[in-house]
Amino acid sequence: MLAARSRFATVAKRAFASQAEGAKATAAAPDKKYKVVVVGAGPGGLSVSSTLSKMLGKDQVAVIDPAQHHYYQPLWTYVGGGLKDFRESVRPMESVVPEKADWIQERVTKLDPDNNQVKLADGKTVGYDYLVVAAGIQINWDQVKGLKETLGKNGVTSNYSAESVQKTYKFIQEFKGGNALFTFPNTPLKCPGAPTKIVFLAEEAFRLNGVRDKTNVIYNTSLGKIFGVDHYGKVLQRLADERGIQVNFQTELIEIQSDNRKAIFRNNANKELKTFDYDFLHVAPPQGAPTFIKESKLADAAGFVDVNKGTLRSNKYNNVFSLGDCSNLPTSKTAAAITAESGVLKRNLIAQMEGKEIREEEYDGYTSCPLIVGREQLILAEFSGYTGQPLETFPVDQRTVSSVAQYLNMEIIPSIYWNGLLNGVWTGPSAFRNAMSPLRKD
Repeated sequence: MLAARSRFATVAKRAFASQAEGAKATAAAPDKKYKVVVVGAGPGGLSVSSTLSKMLGKDQVAVIDPAQHHYYQPLWTYVGGGLKDFRESVRPMESVVPEKADWIQERVTKLDPDNNQVKLADGKTVGYDYLVVAAGIQINWDQVKGLKETLGKNGVTSNYSAESVQKTYKFIQEFKGGNALFTFPNTPLKCPGAPTKIVFLAEEAFRLNGVRDKTNVIYNTSLGKIFGVDHYGKVLQRLADERGIQVNFQTELIEIQSDNRKAIFRNNANKELKTFDYDFLHVAPPQGAPTFIKESKLADAAGFVDVNKGTLRSNKYNNVFSLGDCSNLPTSKTAAAITAESGVLKRNLIAQMEGKEIREEEYDGYTSCPLIVGREQLILAEFSGYTGQPLETFPVDQRTVSSVAQYLNMEIIPSIYWNGLLNGVWTGPSAFRNAMSPLRKD
């Protein structure tokens, strides 16, 4: 009898536990629900929410982002190089969020795609029919020991921080000679050309300031070459050699000792450590997927949103799309890539909402990395991150250093960004590229 009671108690406990798990799986009703929820008010999120809120009307689209300001970050290289004012790169978030979209100024803590919900830091939940994840990339300052504590002090800076970028040119101007170190991390990062651009701008500034002959310009990159696409990388390496820039490959920054101005690097080929003295140090910090994405069912093994590289739709949930830096699209994480990605995503999402088939293999990996190599010098690199082949807009060899391309990147493209991309109108230069194709020499 006792044995029978014991078995009954065990079965009852299991049944109760099973019911409890079932209750957990069924989420409570969200505090508010929208047709489309967009996580992130960067260029990708604003482009998508602008188009869809115009199409669907008020109370149908929500944008979730805690930031008070929106930054045009491609301008920060010019800010760090002393060519642009930081104020040109920033606008109040409320001025760029689409008028017909609801802006939820809160931080996301959890994505729950099984229940079509997003949980916020204030404890509230937002429901959706369709989700667009455009949350950008997370900068992990703590992955380099000592970086967070010394950033913005004693010649240590980074153009990847809104605060420290405003000190970069000041430190460059105060530099009187010695070792000028520049780094590239062993992680994905937004605008992978940016760490190289500031090397060239600083080297030119040292020449103009009359301290170049007393300066060692050293670029330590974790990569195996100066730029991932050889079509442009070979030109970039030649310029670095001509200007006496020492490039050390497979060399990753792991620690800064600010007390004695030493930076410790690890050789990723043989794991040996090497210490460099520095008088100026520009750091491109380690980066990765936002934590709330990494912890969700939307993530791939590396923590980025797992999407189809042609359609930008989640490989796991049909009502979820993603673009930009937080996605695992195998192309460079740049604002230029987002222009093309946003057009593809919007067409496919709208088609799905209308019950139509989405177009397979539409996004071709287009991205651009304007490689600044001087105050009036730029190589306009445009290519597919999928193939590594050029996808150039203009009927010229864009590997040629150009002052016209520099003007385009400094003055014209920022206007297109603010007035075209964020408003959902600009979806990349493919139409211009196709129009100019007959003029292009093979």
